[in-house]
Amino acid sequence: MKKTRRVALAIVLSAGAVLATAPVTAADEPLRYVALGDSFAAAPLVPPFDPAHPACLRSLAGYPHIAAKALDAELTDVSCSAATVDHLNTTQHPGAAPQFDALTPDTDIVSITIGGNDANLFSEALACVNILPPPHGTSCAEENTAGGTDKVRARIDAWAPALTAALEEIARRAPHAKVFVVGYGNYLRTDGCYPTQPFWKQDANYIQGAVNHLSAVLKQVAEERGARFVDTYALGTGHDICTAPADRYIEGIVPTRAAAPLHPNALGARAIGDALSAAVRATSAG
Repeated sequence: MKKTRRVALAIVLSAGAVLATAPVTAADEPLRYVALGDSFAAAPLVPPFDPAHPACLRSLAGYPHIAAKALDAELTDVSCSAATVDHLNTTQHPGAAPQFDALTPDTDIVSITIGGNDANLFSEALACVNILPPPHGTSCAEENTAGGTDKVRARIDAWAPALTAALEEIARRAPHAKVFVVGYGNYLRTDGCYPTQPFWKQDANYIQGAVNHLSAVLKQVAEERGARFVDTYALGTGHDICTAPADRYIEGIVPTRAAAPLHPNALGARAIGDALSAAVRATSAG
């Protein structure tokens, strides 16, 4: 009997030792999520403010934080206002590492919104503002398409290979990660809403057309490189800058709540974050 008890005790102790030393499975660990990108991701001026790098004007309520909370993921948010694709590989502000440095072989999820500053879209939109009705001003649509070539679209097309290179570098640094390219939003409805927002009809269509073209390039390159594209245009229908202030996902030229002009507000960031988290879940389920 004593021998039997000793054998049983040895089995129990051995089993306990195995359990004590067994590694924690991946299922027990939170997803490691790295958010890259520009001010569309950083959500400048949306409270609360991220004090980590003040020059980036990054919010703790931007879409990466919404998605991370929904996914119960461990987030490293290095998105930064005014970032271009070059800032993924180079320092944007003193003391701030290149965004790519946040990526590791253990990264599970990567999101990125980039290209708006490379295409100079914000400045282009500001150049389209006309306080007075036609003909008292200049149409940015006419200026940018004079001679039969759309200068902004051509600039976006010329930039596309840089996005390809960026996605290849993400795959090299985070080879096991699922990558989500988040598109730009629904800023202006067809024909705009002059004078509520100071863009003439043709210029409102031109601005949104340029944004749509950039998002189309993001989608095409993402799919070519095995990444997933998250559309934010469709979810913004009825929430553009022409809608009532309480319904907007994107703020207008003069913001009506805490957010930068022509950028997502807290409501918009939440909608985009929810869309991203849904895309992550759908990919995992598939």
